[in-house]
Amino acid sequence: MSEHPIPMAEQADGTPNAGPIAACRTQLNDAIARIDADSAAIFADWEPQIARPEFHPGARNLAFYLAARQYDLTELQSRLSVLGLSSLGRAESHLRQSLAAVSATLDGLSGLPATWPDPVAIDAGFEQIIRDQTLFFGDDTGERHTRIMVTMPTEGATDAGLAERLLEAGASCFRINCAHDGPEVWSAMIDNIRAAAAAAGRRCPVLMDVAGPKCRIESIDQPGKRLFRGDRFRLMARPDGKRSDDKHKRLPTITITFPEIVLKLQSGLQVWIDDGKIGARVVDLIDGGAVLEVTVVADKGKRLKLEKGINFPAIDLEIEHLTAADRAILPFVAAHADIIGCSFVQRPEDIRDLTAALEPHRGDRPPQPLLLKIETALAVRNLPRMIVQAGAHQPVAVMIARGDLAMEVGTERLSEVQEEILWLCEAAHIPVVWATQVLETLLKTGAPSRAEVTDAAMGQRAECIMLNKGPYILETIRFLAGILHRMDRHQFKKTARLSALTSWRGRQPL
Repeated sequence: MSEHPIPMAEQADGTPNAGPIAACRTQLNDAIARIDADSAAIFADWEPQIARPEFHPGARNLAFYLAARQYDLTELQSRLSVLGLSSLGRAESHLRQSLAAVSATLDGLSGLPATWPDPVAIDAGFEQIIRDQTLFFGDDTGERHTRIMVTMPTEGATDAGLAERLLEAGASCFRINCAHDGPEVWSAMIDNIRAAAAAAGRRCPVLMDVAGPKCRIESIDQPGKRLFRGDRFRLMARPDGKRSDDKHKRLPTITITFPEIVLKLQSGLQVWIDDGKIGARVVDLIDGGAVLEVTVVADKGKRLKLEKGINFPAIDLEIEHLTAADRAILPFVAAHADIIGCSFVQRPEDIRDLTAALEPHRGDRPPQPLLLKIETALAVRNLPRMIVQAGAHQPVAVMIARGDLAMEVGTERLSEVQEEILWLCEAAHIPVVWATQVLETLLKTGAPSRAEVTDAAMGQRAECIMLNKGPYILETIRFLAGILHRMDRHQFKKTARLSALTSWRGRQPL
């Protein structure tokens, strides 16, 4: 610990300029006292359930961060900046230590004894994130900070060289989507991934993504029906053979995989289908269902298709997290996955149910690390509690699953929400995956859009970026790796790195 009083700034006549410093010091110390008290109460609720000592610092910092972000600290930030001190805008992983450091500096400027926190304590959060980054997303090749996760296509089971080519292009870990294929295909995929990793001398974790309770279209009475803006259709709890409501009997009718949701609909509620390609509003409630009118769709219309997702952003879907299909595959997942992806996890009890269901299949092995996929507004609200529930017993990371999340929180709010999730996870000392439609146009067509390039660059602040399947996957991995390598020179998390700029060299003639 350092104790070095800093000389106080002087005014023009040589007398100490204590006014701004004293006011800032008082405001800061008052804020610290309030936040300390609030965070102690939050952490006291969490501490009894935390069985992993290595999670203690992250949970404590998360409690402090949550307490601090209940206050508007922008005026304090401005005062600190005027004095040339940290504005605390990049302190997520070490907020209490950063406040203590600034307080010590203000003490020194005031002529008082000053004690600064140990730099090791400030760096400890980042070091924990990096350790878990390697655990979840593979080894560090030294080429870039952010890892690349690739969703393995079905041909990964039969093409023994595909995993090797993906690794050579820059992949670090692999995702198997358990909503598709089956144990025989998954087993072949994993064998090929393990063989490729061994040949390359790499550690490449396998994430098995348990599908969870995604709501989908289950039946359509007019398959292939194209909907245009202003068209109406019926959403029913069950297929209706009698069509007792004569007024709507000619409308297309769909049912969904969770019919109990239909009974929660209210007039005026917005519904999104097929990742937002169709938006519709409830205009009438009828016996056993509702009538919806299309409000958002492309000019050429969009067809209703089986298995497409359907989102109800205004309704908290408090449905059982594990479906019968999920439970059936858990023995395989428990035996083969390095990481388990928890799709549509929304509440701490969802995590408890999943870990309890996995435990009988693990034997003497420790619990598997969990990747919490944040896809609903309820999950966002419960995220701190879910992180603590999972991290208390096993390593945990978070995926910002921006497809369903955008439908649930609203596309206009997505940019704000994804930033807040990044900050919250950094405060908890856990790694994050930036996912959904990253370089999607390049993956599918071979040419990226300009907006996608910017999105990929923004994803560099996460510990991993996930790519979906596509015919141009090798080119996309290489392209993304290049973006991440360049961005590493300029950015780490929220901190801009002042590396030398190469776009302008030497004297510029006027």
